[in-house]
Amino acid sequence: MDHNVYLLATDPKNPCRDVIHSRDTRLKVRVYCLDEEQFRPDDDEVQLYGYANSKLFAFETIDIVAEDAIDLVGAIKWYASYIQCPNMEILPEDPRQGRNNIAM
Repeated sequence: MDHNVYLLATDPKNPCRDVIHSRDTRLKVRVYCLDEEQFRPDDDEVQLYGYANSKLFAFETIDIVAEDAIDLVGAIKWYASYIQCPNMEILPEDPRQGRNNIAM
């Protein structure tokens, strides 16, 4: 799906707690600012990571289904562009030392 439309739900009390929604699929992705909050990966979900503006983000699916997994990278790229960091490198593992959780 090359032209998915994404929506962003934000928490006015926590600027680091965004949720990306795909309008065209059931994909939902929770965004975590790892420099500012604790994150425990859910073994039943998919996690990817990325640096933007010197901050490390974790992206974790919410109730992932197989057909929506292919849309995950597109959703993260959209978010990176939204936060004005379109060149964000998307990482499959947590790059922090001692935290090599495999994301797939």
